[in-house]
Amino acid sequence: MSDFIRANLPYLLAGISVGGQYALIAIGYTMVYGILRLINFAHGDIFTVAAYLMVYMNATMPLYISLPLTAVITVLLGFAVERVAYKPLRDAPRMSIMISAIGVSYLLQNLMWYVTGGLAKQYPVIPWISSSVTLFGATTKMVTLVTPVLTLVLVLLLTQLIRHTKIGMAMRAVSKDFETSKLMGIKINGVISVTFVIGSFLAAVGSMLYFSNYTAVTPTAGAMPGLKAFVAAVFGGIGSIPGAVIGAFIIGIAENIIKAMGLTTFSDAFTFALLIIILIFKPTGLFGEAVHEKV
Repeated sequence: MSDFIRANLPYLLAGISVGGQYALIAIGYTMVYGILRLINFAHGDIFTVAAYLMVYMNATMPLYISLPLTAVITVLLGFAVERVAYKPLRDAPRMSIMISAIGVSYLLQNLMWYVTGGLAKQYPVIPWISSSVTLFGATTKMVTLVTPVLTLVLVLLLTQLIRHTKIGMAMRAVSKDFETSKLMGIKINGVISVTFVIGSFLAAVGSMLYFSNYTAVTPTAGAMPGLKAFVAAVFGGIGSIPGAVIGAFIIGIAENIIKAMGLTTFSDAFTFALLIIILIFKPTGLFGEAVHEKV
């Protein structure tokens, strides 16, 4: 029994850890969708830009400066994307905004290809969380244990912000009824900007945790975790923060269990098969609510 636990515990811990990282990205997807009814396809690329920022800034400045500066610049990037690519299309057809989101995604990817030449960069070692630790006979990185705890703390703080602050009340109102909120005097543009700022900050934190485990940074490195986070958001009920978090942990644990069974090749396929099944049998996800268009 002890040998079984020792052999499989690393997979379970890795699943919980990667689930937390997916959750931090998924919250950005679900918050933007909850307010704008928009899938921000550029979110995974913002996650990757945060990794590159950390690589280049850590080469020229100490870690205690590069870490917070990476988060700040990532937040500013998310804010700029919303203001430049989405705000001018606020009253445009939904398809126009979606095409703009795809365009921003490819723009960021191509800028990263141009700046880096497409070469993989080594993510810097963050002391303490990159160190090894032994738990019940299984050896893993400290980041594996830190990630779920930090994720839950950030989710709790975000939940308190949404429930008990004026901006949180405004966000809830806009997510319920965009047009009525505008008529009631809520500053829609400010609410949307704050949503993108929060999502980008969480993406930056998720990037730091993710690339502490998977240290090779490429221009498309954020594509797969971004897609899996999107699946997690859909699985949990896109627009629902608790749903996105629970969905992310389920996907992270499930894909690592599949790896433990020796079916590593199929771990990614499982995620997208799950997406198809959810869309067929429960399109609103586990905790999502059906959205009725006003006519």
